Amino acid sequence: MYLSHSVTAVGFWLGTLLPVVYVPVILAGIDSIGRLSLLVALLAVHALALVIGHDYAGSRSQ
Repeated sequence: MYLSHSVTAVGFWLGTLLPVVYVPVILAGIDSIGRLSLLVALLAVHALALVIGHDYAGSRSQ
């Protein structure tokens, strides 16, 4: 049960903080297939983190 809670917490916080990484990627420009692949990978990881962290109990007010 502890591992499940930890994975959910990491997913929640990754989903919360990952958009900060988009800023330098977008500001640097999407001028190559490598940067486009990076952006698509970031979006996929972000979506996965949101799904995994959706049930995090620390995100709800009591």
